[in-house]
Amino acid sequence: MAENTNLRIRLPIVCIVLEVILIILFGTLVEYDDHTSAHGWHDNKTKPKDPDYENEFYFRYPSFQDVHVMIFIGFGFLMTFLQRYGFSSVGFNFLIAAFALQWATLMQGFFHGMHHGKIHVGVESMINADFCTGSVLISFGAVLGKTSPVQLLVMAVFEVTLFAVNEFILLSLFGARDAGGSMTIHTFGAYFGLTVTRVLYRQNLEKSKSKNCSVYHSDLFAMIGTIYLWMFWPSFNSAVTAHGDDQHRTALNTYYSLAACTLATYAFSALVSHEGKLDMVHIQNAALAGGVAVGTAGEMMLTPFGSMIVGFLAGTISVLGYKYLSPVLESKLKIQDTCGVHNLHGMPGVLGAVVGIVTAAVASTEAYGNGMEDVFPSIADKSSNAYSQAGMQAVSLGVTLGMALLGGLIVGFILKLPIYGAPPDTQCFEDSIYWEVPGEEEHCNELTHVTTAPEEVEKLNG
Repeated sequence: MAENTNLRIRLPIVCIVLEVILIILFGTLVEYDDHTSAHGWHDNKTKPKDPDYENEFYFRYPSFQDVHVMIFIGFGFLMTFLQRYGFSSVGFNFLIAAFALQWATLMQGFFHGMHHGKIHVGVESMINADFCTGSVLISFGAVLGKTSPVQLLVMAVFEVTLFAVNEFILLSLFGARDAGGSMTIHTFGAYFGLTVTRVLYRQNLEKSKSKNCSVYHSDLFAMIGTIYLWMFWPSFNSAVTAHGDDQHRTALNTYYSLAACTLATYAFSALVSHEGKLDMVHIQNAALAGGVAVGTAGEMMLTPFGSMIVGFLAGTISVLGYKYLSPVLESKLKIQDTCGVHNLHGMPGVLGAVVGIVTAAVASTEAYGNGMEDVFPSIADKSSNAYSQAGMQAVSLGVTLGMALLGGLIVGFILKLPIYGAPPDTQCFEDSIYWEVPGEEEHCNELTHVTTAPEEVEKLNG
């Protein structure tokens, strides 16, 4: 077992090779955009009269900070609920995110940011790379505890690439609107991860059942992730929307959706749980579903009233999913979804896409006025109407699901190869297989041996 899971050769080779490739590609393809480059900012003819605070940094960086916190603290700590997998939850999250944001910069740049053969980067590309990374971390939640860090890095290589392709098709070719990523981030990441975990199905995972659960302090740590995600989700959804009313409206819609979702989560958790007690799993996860479900329509004229309805529905279906659907998915479809990403990201993501379809279908100049150009530019320039925009939104949902399922199937079989040092069924959800864990038996024995040496005993007795 120790030989099969030993990372001494595997992990260094993968990390070093990937980073060397990234450095070479960045050196040949990436350069600062006009808001980042000394030459570009100061010499551009439209800039000398503008004050420095007009730089994109001052508009976008606060949102970037919030999104960055969500990626590294929010997602990382949300997954620390497993009693013996805290190091891996936070640590592997850190590793995957650090790689994925670099690879995402390149992949998204190939499709969105090429200028004269170069990828231009700035604060907005940093935000978009974090969005892509978030999708990978959602998939990580589905396979949590059952994969090696090498498998996770390989998964990230393929998923980031597919994410960028899907994002380009939806946003650039179809002209779909998806400000907070209900489709591009949450639906794609969830169903990609669910398909991967189905392919990697472990028939004897019951042997690790005793470790696939939480304890009091691990659930408390997971709530840290929940609170960070809940607090910063308005920034996540509004981070790259147009300045002004669009960004303002997206943050506000998300704010009210999350609040209504939380009330629904508490209500239905008590309703369906044993003896009417609250279930911490529901609170940690379902309370966030409102942020997912309002993502697509966040910048639209959804109204606070509509946002609250969406949030309430999201919290409801998420709790019911954890209670009734997850056991069925595992027993009937053999989908071992460790974090329940189907309930937090999958179903609410699809709900968000449907809300976007309906909201687009009823878009009118009476509601949007001159703001139609920001939200639905194709309707504003008369190249399409509200119904065709809604149709494109629906087609985008179908394409996202298709790419996630097909991509997850292919990548799942790649990850199934016995070369990545994956844990055996008996050692899943266990940190010590990949980490030096303080307090383990061997370590304790060494300490005991030191403190009970004869000279020490003599001192104590003396």
